[in-house]
Amino acid sequence: MKSTLAIRQAVRPWVQNAQLRILIGVSGGADSLALAIGTLAECKSADLDLVAIVIDHQLQEGSAKVAEHTSQQLLDLGFTNVEVMKVNVEVIDGMESSARRARYSAFDEAIAKYQPDYFFLAHTKNDQAESVLLGLARGSGTRSLSGIAEVNGIFIRPLLGVDRAMTEEVCVENGITPWIDPHNSDSSYARVRVRREILPLMEREIGPGIVDALARSAGILREDADALDELATEYLAGQDPQDLAVEPLRKIPKALRIRVLRRAIYLAGAPMGSLSADHLLPIEALITNWHGQGEISLPGGVKVLRISGRLSLSQQIS
Repeated sequence: MKSTLAIRQAVRPWVQNAQLRILIGVSGGADSLALAIGTLAECKSADLDLVAIVIDHQLQEGSAKVAEHTSQQLLDLGFTNVEVMKVNVEVIDGMESSARRARYSAFDEAIAKYQPDYFFLAHTKNDQAESVLLGLARGSGTRSLSGIAEVNGIFIRPLLGVDRAMTEEVCVENGITPWIDPHNSDSSYARVRVRREILPLMEREIGPGIVDALARSAGILREDADALDELATEYLAGQDPQDLAVEPLRKIPKALRIRVLRRAIYLAGAPMGSLSADHLLPIEALITNWHGQGEISLPGGVKVLRISGRLSLSQQIS
């Protein structure tokens, strides 16, 4: 039971810090079942309430049966509280993004209902490596290359230091057969191509340890991104983010200036996560390459205009 013990050790610090209850998202795959097994054992030792949340995305025929089977597996393992939540996925910006949005909406409902200390999610070191490569392909900058955060508010990902082979071994050790999501074999998804083709190719051609190296890089880049974000927050402290003097912005390093601009635009009303590098380039030019440009429109109805040496940000809601 060596692998099971490793999962228990990964979740132990969080379980020991919890006071009342932990929620855990379980898809029925090897990663989430391994997390469930290790967390259940630790919660029993700590006398904590553990609730498993199983999401039925209703995207595939038989999805309800998969969710019910996963629920029964959890009950057989010793869970006493398992909730299956059906969601309706409205495809707006791609299947993966839309399903994720519906899933997290359900998670938020569960959090409001159960008031947990933490909500555990089963992303692994392999997921982290895949995220870094996808971020590199998008050219999205340091924050994107920093991958998946271990801590994001109430959401905790204790298995980011654990590889997928270990979670599969946990299922073997405990006599559990995980569900294999057909979407994880569908090469129309970029993440699947990275998982099944790109990473194995890199392992063969560059050498073993690519997943570990990418995960380490994500950690280093996250520390850098966090530091720059903190400096951007400090820069805006005590200022009106919708009325910024251009000259002080011009004097600070570009890496910091871009973060100040991004934060100011979000504070002005742009939806979080909606800004790309292409959105920020013309705003940067208002500071460093000024030649009388006009108003710039951004997501969420945010408008940016340079007036008398200042950047004016406003939001126009139609």
